[in-house]
Amino acid sequence: MIYQGKAITVQALEDGIAELRFDRVEEAVNKFDRLTLSELGSAIAEIRGNAAIRGVIVTSGKEAFIVGADIGEFLGLFALPEAALLAANLETNGIFSAFEDLPLPTVVAINGLALGGGLEMCLAADFRVMAEGARIGLPEVKLGINPGWGGTVRLPRLVGADNAIEWIASGKENDAATALKVGVVDAVVAPERLREAALDLCRRAIAGEFDHLARRQPKLDKLKLNQIEQMLAFESAKGYVAGQAGPHYPAPLEAVKTIQKAAGHGRDKALEIESQALVKLAKTEVARSLVGLFHNDQELKRKARGWEKQARDVKLAAVLGAGIMGGGIAYQSAVKGTPILLKDIREEAIQLGLGEAAKLLGQRVEKGRLTPAQMAEALNAIRPTLSYGDFAQVDLVVEAVVENPKVKQAVLAEVEGQVRADTILASNTSTISINLLAKALQRPENFCGMHFFNPVHMMPLVEVIRGEQTSAAAIATTVAYARKMGKTPIVVNDCPGFLVNRVLFPYFGGFARLIAAGIDFQRIDQVMEKFGWPMGPAYLLDVVGIDTAHHAREVMAAGFPERMKDDGRSAIDVLYEAGRLGQKSGRGFYAYQTDKGGKPKKVADPSVHELLKPVIGAPRELSDEDIVAIMMLPLCLETVRCLEDGIVECAAEADMGLVYGIGFPPFRGGALRYIDALGVAAFVELADRHVALGPLYQPTAGLRAMASDGRKFFA
Repeated sequence: MIYQGKAITVQALEDGIAELRFDRVEEAVNKFDRLTLSELGSAIAEIRGNAAIRGVIVTSGKEAFIVGADIGEFLGLFALPEAALLAANLETNGIFSAFEDLPLPTVVAINGLALGGGLEMCLAADFRVMAEGARIGLPEVKLGINPGWGGTVRLPRLVGADNAIEWIASGKENDAATALKVGVVDAVVAPERLREAALDLCRRAIAGEFDHLARRQPKLDKLKLNQIEQMLAFESAKGYVAGQAGPHYPAPLEAVKTIQKAAGHGRDKALEIESQALVKLAKTEVARSLVGLFHNDQELKRKARGWEKQARDVKLAAVLGAGIMGGGIAYQSAVKGTPILLKDIREEAIQLGLGEAAKLLGQRVEKGRLTPAQMAEALNAIRPTLSYGDFAQVDLVVEAVVENPKVKQAVLAEVEGQVRADTILASNTSTISINLLAKALQRPENFCGMHFFNPVHMMPLVEVIRGEQTSAAAIATTVAYARKMGKTPIVVNDCPGFLVNRVLFPYFGGFARLIAAGIDFQRIDQVMEKFGWPMGPAYLLDVVGIDTAHHAREVMAAGFPERMKDDGRSAIDVLYEAGRLGQKSGRGFYAYQTDKGGKPKKVADPSVHELLKPVIGAPRELSDEDIVAIMMLPLCLETVRCLEDGIVECAAEADMGLVYGIGFPPFRGGALRYIDALGVAAFVELADRHVALGPLYQPTAGLRAMASDGRKFFA
């Protein structure tokens, strides 16, 4: 053994070849943390000092090659002073460059995922062999930063600026065929042949058949583009990338600028330029928020894995109530491998649900994500029925009938008599109390909420709602089923609206106050979309459905009358009474036309302004900042109350629920991280300036204590 560490070993093989192997002890994956980087530096030094070594292959002992840097260390690094962060990053670059400068050929065998720093390690080698099925990429922009260990330097010098910009600015993972076509890797082989292929390539390079120094040299030189070629490549790319990324995500555009700025320099100076760009981005609130979201997502996965250990396997599911929602649930279950019964009392509803599932499956076939045979298999996994004939075999039932407590109670009581004593019943209610619905059941311990968001196939969140009598087994099995469906479950406790709708309706309350203050709803939409929401509140209400919002608001007002009950009529009331139900009826705040792709497209409808006159007050002068405050304060304060009331266990769950459930702007990190970014004391002061608007704007005693003590939701 030439070198033995906890993450890296170097072992002598035949023909003067050494194998540098990443295999972190007691870890499921390889990643670049401080220990691994330190050992890599030591291992390279041992190789350089060993005259018997004539070539090196780099392998992994894990299923993935290297998943990237240890993101758990990011926020600590980002908090360093700029000079210290720059020095730390350049030190790591020195390790990668030392590997690249070894006086012998180097070959990397990419057996699985090689992302971020994992791919940057591969780029520092002379040759790259990739297994079929492996995937590689530079996803750093998704964390609000750029590659910082040579990705923006080596990749464009290997594959050209255009290809490098596409890979880096998109942050996508790429398959082996794409990597070979572009030139990121030199060969693609079957997984079982990977090691031998790497050894063979290394032997041939040692023998002089392949010139490793010639392969290495372009990565050390300036980018091979003259000034005119650079201008054409970079200026057009900057415009396109800026348009795709939008104004709130600076990293993709900064990556293009970094490649351009470094184009006229050799490797070492180019790496300095890259590190300076990384430091600049690391100090942004966007990077802190996106890295925070990554940590939050990991926390959700950790909790879900804990529940899965207690879960029963759902081998057959059922959904009660076909139609669009039921069809979407059936599709999601079937396409992820769990057969499901689709039950309704009306044949036309069954056909509607099957049609929805078939449409979604057809779209996946068109996009190449499913073969026709896989589509047929998924459709066959959805078994339509008008009776309870096969329900004795069902492990979990999702009730998705009309949002009416009496109807839901009747249906749940009926199906309880048709299933096994251990079958889990879950209601897809969006607002109705699980404790209330449980009163109709003989086995309330087997009952919980399972709230999907529309459209089911696109929205990642599922709220799993725990009632007072819900057992741990019911929650565990429902969480595991949601994960099996490809969803992100968050376990919340019961209250009207649960987490997401409880927080969303105070936001709509802010919208109603702005309408009453004479602010045009189209301006409000524009301001909130500029703030970062995917759609403004008026457009969102049209998509949700004015009738759905009208009903949900009544439930919320009954549940929290001191904050959410309004005595007067609102814009939602006016539109509901006029039959303007949003997209579903073709008219709401906006009118809707079908575009060439068959999707509804919103257009302005002047007639709605006349209709809304009774609820529009005398116009007031409000700045865009005022509009944002009046909209965001109630949402953020209600999120604080959900955390304080124990509806969610932690701040991470609260923020991820909003990002995944209603599209809270990811670059702001969630409602609680948004409060942290403003400063808790500054947020409380802002709320106090608007407290005359009503109880929704009143900070809690707990939040005032946090402000006084200088505490944050995220340390």
